[in-house]
Amino acid sequence: MTDQAHSLRQLVSAQQPGDSSKVPSTRTAKIITVSSGKGGVGKSNFTLNFALTLQSMGKKVLVFDADIGMANIDVLMGVSSRYSLYHLIRREKSIEEVIQYGPNKLPYIAGGSGLADMLSLSEEEMDYFISQIERISSEMDYIIFDTGAGLSKENMKFITSADQCLVVTTPEPTSITDAYALIKVVHGTESKVPFSLIVNRAGDEIEAREAAGKIILTAQRFLDLDIKLLGSIADDTHVVQAVKRQIPFTAAYPRCNASSDIRRIALRYMTAPAATEPEAPKGIKGFMHRWLKRTK
Repeated sequence: MTDQAHSLRQLVSAQQPGDSSKVPSTRTAKIITVSSGKGGVGKSNFTLNFALTLQSMGKKVLVFDADIGMANIDVLMGVSSRYSLYHLIRREKSIEEVIQYGPNKLPYIAGGSGLADMLSLSEEEMDYFISQIERISSEMDYIIFDTGAGLSKENMKFITSADQCLVVTTPEPTSITDAYALIKVVHGTESKVPFSLIVNRAGDEIEAREAAGKIILTAQRFLDLDIKLLGSIADDTHVVQAVKRQIPFTAAYPRCNASSDIRRIALRYMTAPAATEPEAPKGIKGFMHRWLKRTK
């Protein structure tokens, strides 16, 4: 972790103003939110293992714990976060100091109370926050925000500002209903963020497709909205065992059914055509542009 932290500081310092030897990176991190209509569907666990799998496939990923009330990405990894978003917003720490590292040196930013502070930042504070995030976003392929469950004001801002939203549901009727309600409300804001579905804890592929189909068909009929099923994850006892051990299941049980499903989802995600609003600015600049627009 020390080596990676040192490398990260070098990357960031190389982008400081006045360094003409550094050719600016053309990479623009794609901003993804992972959301759910209700709690308890395995959203954070999916986020963590999805990010680790993308990283294992050669992508540079930063996980941002954006759940104000139940921030628990670090708990799932069995690590303790020394700093969080709060320290960045209050200028107590720089971006490279706030970024922590989990299993396989996966970089992440712990959330907590700092997320609520984002809603009341002054223009100067927001400029500082944006500049800090931009310093690292050019070195990332994906920045994944694990949002809270439901339709809070904070969640809505993250979802409607992102390049894409992955909605996690289970085959349970209440989970399906709440997932559709989330999509409907977000769509009602005239946000153009594309949605994809993840069906977690599926008994089999047939059950997963039936659950997703209820959301997809209803969205087509009543919202004129095209939603894709990105994939499903088996109801695998290894997942529960990994959570108890505080180890990501893709690391603890790489050959289990759930790990195989995550790999298929990650591969499908990376190879799928880009589904973003053509005229909208993308990446962290687009995210913050939309965020500020919705703050006014």
